[in-house]
Amino acid sequence: MKKTAILFGMMFLIIQAASLSFPQKIKIPSYTTPSIRPQGPANFFDKPEEYLNWQAQNLLNMAEEITGRFPPQVQEPIERYMAMLMLDAVFHDVSAPERPAVQKFHHRRMELAAKEMENTRVVEGAIIWKMYDMGFVIRTNSVTIGFDLIRGHFVGAEGFPIEDFLMTRIIDQCDAHFISHRHGDHADPWVVQTFIDQGKPVVAPPDLWPEEPIFDAITHLDRKAHSIQSLKIQSGKQELKVVVYPGHQGERILNNVVLIISPEGLSFCQTGDQSYDQDFNWIDTVGKNHRVDVLMPNCWGRNPPRTAQGFNPRLIIPGHENELGHSIDHREAYVLDYSRWQVPYPKLIMTWGESYHYVPKKK
Repeated sequence: MKKTAILFGMMFLIIQAASLSFPQKIKIPSYTTPSIRPQGPANFFDKPEEYLNWQAQNLLNMAEEITGRFPPQVQEPIERYMAMLMLDAVFHDVSAPERPAVQKFHHRRMELAAKEMENTRVVEGAIIWKMYDMGFVIRTNSVTIGFDLIRGHFVGAEGFPIEDFLMTRIIDQCDAHFISHRHGDHADPWVVQTFIDQGKPVVAPPDLWPEEPIFDAITHLDRKAHSIQSLKIQSGKQELKVVVYPGHQGERILNNVVLIISPEGLSFCQTGDQSYDQDFNWIDTVGKNHRVDVLMPNCWGRNPPRTAQGFNPRLIIPGHENELGHSIDHREAYVLDYSRWQVPYPKLIMTWGESYHYVPKKK
């Protein structure tokens, strides 16, 4: 219980500090929705785990209510910042993956994203859904692309992964899948097989499961900086332009950094776990060779200011925060993105299942 008191003391100090960073006039909403009012017994004497479960449930309820009222936006109100802080507090509990409230939150957020995909048609720009960990789904008027989609088994907590039928609904909406590298929080064999069974291409580095039968069914595009390749999708009815940058996680692990150009000319780059300094040789010149509409970098990657300058994107949406399969010191907090990615480019901090409608500014 002493740890909980310390945690909330730190939260109070952070919120006070945050108020100095948000000089706009703040209107505090009145949260009276019955579903988010804390409810429970009068006390939790001798029931510390029951209390922590109750606390997680109520923090997640409140955070979900606030993010619903204040969706992702570049000029972010402090209410949304506080909601992200509450999510960080819940997810940085060592036992978070096992808590029923966290598991239900994961399932609910992926269900929300799947339902939106099933009922969303894009007329202009693109809709970007942020999934779990480094997962993203992007839809333009003509195509829908998935990146690093996983069910959540890497977390190692029974009850946390979403069920196969829910992931199938998400896969059904996608035309292709791009996997950055071989780690289990980015590559899910069942997801890959389901894409392939549906006749949809899966693009991955050449060291992903080379000994497995599925290897020959995976598409291995050339890892060559700035070089545009073509990928047929929708049974050949559409074509994506793809640049596969030869990235790495550390020195040895191959990590595809893919730049996808849609038939509409919109471009999206997801970096996977890019984290090798020598790759700045090509990172520094990406924006000079190709337009990047939206950059989706791993939040903890090397030298965010230099990365942002090299890609020169119109918008940044970091990913990989709060991977619950990691120890809490490597579950990067959402609120740390505000300092890590202090760059002169618009950015959005998003949580699981949220979506954003990107429309490029007309010159």
